[in-house]
Amino acid sequence: MSSSVPFTIPSLAGEVADAVVKVLDSGWITTGPQTASFEQEFADYLGAAHVVSVASCTTALELCLRALDLPPGSAVLTPSLTFCGAINAILHAGHRPVLVDIDEDTLVPSPETVAAAAGRCKGPSGGRGGSSPHNDAPAAMIVQNQGGYPVDVPALAEAAGLDRTRIIEDAAHGPGAARGGKPVGSESYAACYSFYATKNMPIGEGGAVASSDQEFADRVRAMRLHGMSKDSWKRYLPGGSWRYDVKTVGLKANMTDVQAAIGRAQLAALPGWQERRAEIVAGYDEALRGLPGLVLPQRNLDGVQHAWHLYQVRVQDRDAISGELEAAGVATSVHFIPANQMTAYREILGADECARVPVTDRVGEELLSLPLYPGLTADGQDRVIAALTEALRTRG
Repeated sequence: MSSSVPFTIPSLAGEVADAVVKVLDSGWITTGPQTASFEQEFADYLGAAHVVSVASCTTALELCLRALDLPPGSAVLTPSLTFCGAINAILHAGHRPVLVDIDEDTLVPSPETVAAAAGRCKGPSGGRGGSSPHNDAPAAMIVQNQGGYPVDVPALAEAAGLDRTRIIEDAAHGPGAARGGKPVGSESYAACYSFYATKNMPIGEGGAVASSDQEFADRVRAMRLHGMSKDSWKRYLPGGSWRYDVKTVGLKANMTDVQAAIGRAQLAALPGWQERRAEIVAGYDEALRGLPGLVLPQRNLDGVQHAWHLYQVRVQDRDAISGELEAAGVATSVHFIPANQMTAYREILGADECARVPVTDRVGEELLSLPLYPGLTADGQDRVIAALTEALRTRG
């Protein structure tokens, strides 16, 4: 249907095409000077000391876990209401996910749910092959800024009994968010970003790690390219040497200069896009507030600036309502199907562990993400509002 409203359309700055052509003409298209410039500019935007660009947010999470050098099989706390890539990162790094329930208002873990999961680490846990006792406190925690809501990292770290150097912040939804006037990731030991096609600052693929610690950033930087002591740009610069060492085992997870050039153009446009997102959110709030059977996202909390990557509402009969909106030409999505409901993770973690997140299970059946992107027109938003209002009216 030509008049349909898609769930998202990637925003592209006008300078993107020229930036890519310049890189292609330069003769250097893999990790090089554009990547270094993008890292510095993104660090300046965040107010972070160091930024390391990588292939994706998922690889960023795995690299950070590996860089922490935890004992094999360590317990790592993570919300179950998260993208599967975050769970995979823990497993690929050789560790054990421990699921954390959420607060139903913010959709992120609370100090109470974190403390409960941390205490559970010392109890029995059944996985594939039967039950086996675990007597280790959590070694690390991944916290997520669900939909762009900035989590209270110090409060969750304290509840988990973990030092800040054991907290990895999943900031895939985070650019544009702030808490206490400080951008998400500006003071983090490890904050991981996504530049996937649907994100607030889309490159297509790509990610980054922001860190306040030079040694940690250098370790991630080496590990993103097999653990090599020098990347190809440094080896082939005038006066460089082909000789390098591998001091730690890493991954192939670097960003290319083509991606970085796109990222530099996109970063310059990001503040304007964030303003447009806020306008769309205000429009949804005004039109949808008070509709029966609808729960709007939490906002207007002291000291919290939402990034509005997602506009997540909660409705009963979610799947049917989503279908009705689709029939009306409005695409929606769900963020996320809880990890504890996925077949592979149920087999790995066991039924008992997967039953420990009841709020996630209940809320997960109600979540519905509405179209929210800078290119959404006023007419398109009106169609979304009308379709959702009608779907709710028929159930009133």
